[in-house]
Amino acid sequence: MSFRIFFRAFWVILCTNALAVYFASHSIRTVVVATLACSLLLQIAYFASVLFLIWRSGHGSRPSRIAEPHKLQQIGHQLLDDDEVRRIEPLEVLQFVPIGGVSPFR
Repeated sequence: MSFRIFFRAFWVILCTNALAVYFASHSIRTVVVATLACSLLLQIAYFASVLFLIWRSGHGSRPSRIAEPHKLQQIGHQLLDDDEVRRIEPLEVLQFVPIGGVSPFR
C-alpha cells in the first residue's frame, strides 16, 4: 500500500472513530484519547506491514540470486565456459544518434 492511500485511509478512519466515540460518550476528552490511541495503533500497523514487506522481498529473492550449477543442468541449461563467451566488437555496439540527426560521436 502506498503512503498516499494509507494517509487518506488513516484520516477517514480517525474521523469516523472520533465521530463514533463522540456520539457514544458525548465527551470531548474521551474522543481525544480514543483518537490518539487509534492513531498510534494505525501507525504501528503500517510500520509493521512495511517491515514485513521488506523482510519478504529480501527473503524471497535469496534463492533466485544464488544460482546452483547442478540445478541449472537438471533443468536443461548449459553453463558457458570462458571460451564460449561471445565478445562484442566495437562496430556492433549501437551508436547514439540524436533527434536532430547530427551525432557528436561520429
